[in-house]
Amino acid sequence: MSVTRDKLDHLRDILELAAEPAGETGIAKRKSKGIPSARERVQMLLDPGSFIELGALVRKPGGGEAMYGDGVVTGRGAIDGRPVVVISHDQTVYGGSVSEMFGRKVEAAMAFAFNNACPVVCVNDSGGARIQDGVTSLAWYANMCRWQEDLSGYVPMVAIMLGKCAAGSVYGPINMDVLVATKDSYMFVTGPEVIRAVTGSEVTAEELGGAEALQANGTVHHVAETEEAAFAWARDYLSYLPTSCLEQPPVLNPGLEPELTDSDRELDRFMPDSDKVGYDMHDILLRIFDDGAFHELGAGSAQNLITGFARVDGRPVGVVANQPLVLGGALDAACSDKAAHFIRLCDAFHVPLIYVVDTPGVLPGVDEERNHVIKRGGRMFRALIEATVPIVTVVTRKAYGGGYAVMGCKQLGADISFAWPTARLAVMGAESMVSIVGRKQLAVTPPDQRAAVRGQMIDFYNATVATPWTAAERGYIDAVIEPSQTRLEIRKALRLLRDKTSTRRSNPRKHNLFPM
Repeated sequence: MSVTRDKLDHLRDILELAAEPAGETGIAKRKSKGIPSARERVQMLLDPGSFIELGALVRKPGGGEAMYGDGVVTGRGAIDGRPVVVISHDQTVYGGSVSEMFGRKVEAAMAFAFNNACPVVCVNDSGGARIQDGVTSLAWYANMCRWQEDLSGYVPMVAIMLGKCAAGSVYGPINMDVLVATKDSYMFVTGPEVIRAVTGSEVTAEELGGAEALQANGTVHHVAETEEAAFAWARDYLSYLPTSCLEQPPVLNPGLEPELTDSDRELDRFMPDSDKVGYDMHDILLRIFDDGAFHELGAGSAQNLITGFARVDGRPVGVVANQPLVLGGALDAACSDKAAHFIRLCDAFHVPLIYVVDTPGVLPGVDEERNHVIKRGGRMFRALIEATVPIVTVVTRKAYGGGYAVMGCKQLGADISFAWPTARLAVMGAESMVSIVGRKQLAVTPPDQRAAVRGQMIDFYNATVATPWTAAERGYIDAVIEPSQTRLEIRKALRLLRDKTSTRRSNPRKHNLFPM
C-alpha cells in the first residue's frame, strides 16, 4: 500500500511542477508584466471546466533540468458546448520558443483537430525559434506549417496574439484564418535591434509591428483592449462558423420578426435625395439582419468596405458592403484584398454571402495604379467567381463600372439580385458621363447656357440610363424592391437557395492561377 501511496505522491509532485514549470521565477515574470499564465488564458477562452490538457509532462529527453511543457500548453475543450483544440504559448518557459518537443506537441494537437474535425485556436506569445536547438527548431516550424495547410479551409483556425510574436513565430498566426491581437502586442520577423544593426534605421517595436499598425495594413483583423476582450471576440467569431467544412453553420433563434417592423419601414425614408450625400452603411446593416447583430472583421483597415458576419432567420451569413462615408464607397487595392480573403473564408465554411452595394467604382489615382489595384482587384473578382455558396445582392444606390461587377453581380455568380428604386446601375455616374460624352456639345453651347444644358444632360442620363429599370428589363437584376422589404426578401431568397449545390462545370486542370 505504501508503494502505491509513494507513487501517487510522486505523481502529484510532478503534476504540481508541470503546472508551473518555471516555478517562482515564472510567476514573478508574469506578475511584473501583469499577464495571466498560459493555462489561465486557456481557461479564459473555453467553457468552464471543459479543458483537457494533452502533453503536460512532455519535456526534452535526457535533459535533467528540462522544464515540463517545453513552452507550450496544448489540449482540447469546448466553446459554447462545441469542441475546439487550443494551443497556448508559455513565455515563462524558454520564452515560449519553438523546439522539437514544442513542435511535437503542436503537431499532435493539430492532428487531433484534423482527425476529429474541430476548430483550432492558437494563443501566440513567443520569441520565435529556440536558438540552442539550431536547425531542429526550423524543421519543426516547417512541420507545423504543413499541418496548418492541411487544416486550412477544413476547420476554422483563429490566432490570438498576446504580447510578443517574433521571427519564425509570425508564420503560424498569419497562416490561420483570422488574427486578433491585444493593443499592446506586436509582431515582426526581425525586431528593432536587428534592423538597427543591419540597416542603421531606428524604429520602435510599436511602429514596426504594433497591433494598431498591423491592423491598419490588414494583417490583424481585430484589435482588442484586453485579453478578455480578445477571447470574447474569438468566441463570438466561432459562433458564426461550423466546427468543420463537413457541417453547416449553427442556427440560432430562427423565425424572429417574421413580419414587417418599424425598423424595416425606416428604410423607406432612409436614402438621401442627393447622390453626393453620404450615410453610414452600418445603419442599413443594422436593419436588414437578425437582432441588428453584426460581427465585423477588419474594421480598422480598408474602411471603405465593410466585411463581417450577421444572421438571417437564425442562420449565419457573410456580409460585403460598401461604406459611403469612406472614399465615397469606392473600391481600392486594400479593400480588394480584404474582400477576397473574406469571400473565400465564407465559401470554405458554407456561409452564404450578402452584398450590399453603393459604390462609384474603382478609386482613380496614380497611387492606386502603382499599388497594384488591377492585380489585387482581380483577386476580388476571382474569389466571387469561385464561390459556390448562395449569394444575394442588394443595390441600394450606386453600382458603377467595375464596382457593379465585382460587388456581387449576377454575371459573376450572384444567385438573386435586388435593387432599391434609388439604385443607379451604369458604366459611370452622370457627372463623369457628361465630362466625356457631352464634352463636344458643351463646348459649342454659349457660356451662359452651359450650366443649364449640363444639368439637363445629367437629369436625362439619370432618368433614362442609370436606373434599376433598365437592369430589371434585361434580367440583370431579379427585382426592384421597397427598401422596407429588404430583410424579408433576403430571408425568402436564402430559404429558396438553402439546398444550392455547386454547378461549376468539370475542368481537368490541377488548379487555377490567382493574380498574385
